[in-house]
Amino acid sequence: MSAVKQGRAWTVDAHVLGGVWVDDQGRRVVSGANRVTALFALLATAPGGQCTKEEVAAALWPGGKPTDASIYQVVRRLRRGLGEDVVPRSTPGICAIRMPEGSLDLARFHGGVQRARHLWGREKFEQLCFALQQWDGQEPLRGLTGEVFEARRAQLRRDWLEAVCSRLEAAWHAGEEKWLCEETERLYEQLPDRETIFRFYLVAHGPDMSFAKRSALIRRWMARWGVPGAELRAVFERLRGPAPASRAGMLLPAPYQLPAPPPKMVGRDGLLSSLIDHVKGRQAVGTTAVVLLSGLAGVGKSALASCLALQLRDEFPDGILYGELRGFAGEDVQPTDPEHILDRFLAQLPPQAPVVGLEAKSLALRSALAHRSVLIVLDDAAQADQVLPLLPGPGTCAVIVTSRSTLDDLRASRDVHVSALEPLVHPAAKELLQDGFIPGDRQRHARSLAKLAKLCGNLPLALVVIKSRLEHRPASALPALVRKMEEEKERLRVLHRTDQDLSVLTALSCSALALSEDARRLLWQLATHPGPSIGWEAVMDLGAVGGGTDADHAVEELATANLVYLRAERYCLHDLVRAFARYEMEVTFPVPRAEFETETVRQVLEHQLHNIHACDRLLNSQRRLPIGEADGVTVAEPESAERAMVLLDEEYDTTLECITLAMASSLNSYTWLLPTTLVTYQWRRRRLRDARHLLKQAMDAAEDHALPVDRALFYRVLAGTHWRLGEFELAAGALRRAIRLSEQDDSAVGRMSLARSFQVLASTLRKQGQDEEAERYHGKALELYRELSDSVGEAEALTGLGTIYYDRREYDAALRLCADARGAIDGLSMNGQDHVLNGRADVLYTLGKIHHARGEGNEANRFYEQAASIYRELGHWAYEDKVSWLHADVLVATARTHEAVVVLERVLRLREHMGGAGVQEVRDRLEMLR
Repeated sequence: MSAVKQGRAWTVDAHVLGGVWVDDQGRRVVSGANRVTALFALLATAPGGQCTKEEVAAALWPGGKPTDASIYQVVRRLRRGLGEDVVPRSTPGICAIRMPEGSLDLARFHGGVQRARHLWGREKFEQLCFALQQWDGQEPLRGLTGEVFEARRAQLRRDWLEAVCSRLEAAWHAGEEKWLCEETERLYEQLPDRETIFRFYLVAHGPDMSFAKRSALIRRWMARWGVPGAELRAVFERLRGPAPASRAGMLLPAPYQLPAPPPKMVGRDGLLSSLIDHVKGRQAVGTTAVVLLSGLAGVGKSALASCLALQLRDEFPDGILYGELRGFAGEDVQPTDPEHILDRFLAQLPPQAPVVGLEAKSLALRSALAHRSVLIVLDDAAQADQVLPLLPGPGTCAVIVTSRSTLDDLRASRDVHVSALEPLVHPAAKELLQDGFIPGDRQRHARSLAKLAKLCGNLPLALVVIKSRLEHRPASALPALVRKMEEEKERLRVLHRTDQDLSVLTALSCSALALSEDARRLLWQLATHPGPSIGWEAVMDLGAVGGGTDADHAVEELATANLVYLRAERYCLHDLVRAFARYEMEVTFPVPRAEFETETVRQVLEHQLHNIHACDRLLNSQRRLPIGEADGVTVAEPESAERAMVLLDEEYDTTLECITLAMASSLNSYTWLLPTTLVTYQWRRRRLRDARHLLKQAMDAAEDHALPVDRALFYRVLAGTHWRLGEFELAAGALRRAIRLSEQDDSAVGRMSLARSFQVLASTLRKQGQDEEAERYHGKALELYRELSDSVGEAEALTGLGTIYYDRREYDAALRLCADARGAIDGLSMNGQDHVLNGRADVLYTLGKIHHARGEGNEANRFYEQAASIYRELGHWAYEDKVSWLHADVLVATARTHEAVVVLERVLRLREHMGGAGVQEVRDRLEMLR
């Protein structure tokens, strides 16, 4: 085997499958029982050809503790013998070897075995003969001692035995009867306990034995080695009686048509286990199992089907049949006619009388399988009509079907176990990409590999394409590949390899070809929608754009094709499907594309704004936004504030993306209205940094496109956000701006805006310690609220004044003001009036604090409990947390520890929901009380 070393041609011949030695141009450079030879053997048999310094020490100095200098001296000696190209100067702490291709007998053996997995019959037999020729018939790693080498030797023996057994099967399929007789004679004498060897020994010699001799041989084997497996039992059955089946007849009914499984399957262990249990369970009760693996193109359905069939192989002694249906193979490839598949299956299951026609052949297949246990794999089905004629009747057979479609017609006709495959979880996707990297490079480039996996959407096909590209790039090229993948327009081009028939672009194009025009157009619109998810009503509204799409049927078609997923009542797109639909898919538009895109974006934003506003009206009915009536969009009106919060939980991420879309599209009214409409929810869910960021981004749009009174409202919500973040100086500045804007409008709306600005400024000034100014602004707000007959506002102003007196420890005056506040608000209807409920809760909370300060525990408990209950009903987590924390103090002080624990457990859950701040404080307190 030729290689290049320091600019000259040379020949290396290295061996570990027997004695350990290396020749370079006929000169032996490694041999003998010494540490240099042991180091070469250790590295040559290690995964990736590398070991850590600790692994070298354990193998070469068993039980000893060599110095680093001792280890590196052995490494240097090996490097002098083989050269730096073979023994490179590696990462510190790592020893590695890079043998020239084809120079090591172990690599030739493993390579031959790997190539044989993709072959069949004589070609497979000859490839395995070549692989097994690399063994010299003696023990591998001969002369090397110690636990490490004994473990390596045991693994090599297992690899040898697996190849030997594979060659026996290949020999039978290749018709090598004479060779099989001679080889099984020798192997059975050497390894009589191995089932596969005994099985082929019986195949080769059994038909020539007398009945008595066969029976005695089988009894002796079972007495010595135990219960046989399924394949050996099948041979026993076929050898029964004085006239056994021919050698061909014993194994002919057990075809094995499964293509080679993928090199490595990751992230599917749990699913594989559950599918195996399902098939075995059905088989145990004599019922045919039909498993449908359905999912997006490239999600790994075919690979999973191969792995599943491989692991079930022993359960089906009569073989595995495989049919490639080519349902989504491309525009120029017709799906496979099921009659052609039937012809091939029936040829493997003789004897059969000749039959003509699809129905007759389907009946013949069911008859042939009636008393057999066969596993059938049908890959890439487009529709149920391709599958139904190929299904067996009742019995112990099983069928695995893969399809990009959900095959609803098949599920309506047969009892089908459906497994909807999703992309890999992120750790498994990273593992798949990291495979093949040396540990040092894995660690050094962990961030880039994780980013690549995420940009691939954890889709197995995309990961395989990226992995194939990385094989031709140094690890240092990873950041450049990440940057290219980050460009959404370029992503599918990176994931397209025509030279190796690996392409996410091609796979998705084949899926899109099967769609109707309406479905393709809606898919394009869903990709234009910013995501990450979209509700059914919003999908229906998209259908109104351009006036030509039946969105209801189109989205059903997309879901059936696994191009959209329905998760928690919302539709989602995979990121690669989104990129494909936006930039690669051919779509017919009813109007010019630019006009259609603009209308689609406006429809998305209009739907989102009106639905968020419908929720916000329940959370804060006093806020008046210049949104107007919904025109051409569906609005889901929540029945309660609690339901409104749930809907906003579902829509939150989508709304953030819509705000980004509005800014990118320079649609300024949506740019400031969406953040302003969302802010009450953000306050209650403690998403304050989100609120501040979005409002600051929207400030210019509000200044340029809103009326003064609306800008005043905008600055009040900005101030309220600063206030909740403890940024009181910034809050005060925003409120003074709101006051100036409100003073420009002398209408009732303007005066109400002014009153609210006074009120919030007063609360802010109190937080800054400016009590006199705060009291003055509360008074101004109270005067305006009374003038405008706003009882809720009046109660809020009185409560604010009561809080100032509470701060001064003038508790009697504080109680009187809060009693007046209760009087103003108690007569109002609470039903559906969120702002009334909130005002009542604020009064009760303040009363609780006053009684708490006066040492009146029972009264404080009662008011805190009532306030917390209202905040909980409103979904106001931050305020419920604040009240409940104080409530727990009072409960502990009044010796109601068990109730305090219950309250604090609720506080713990709230803080976990709000991001985790202060969680440890609650846990510490709970630990003290329990």
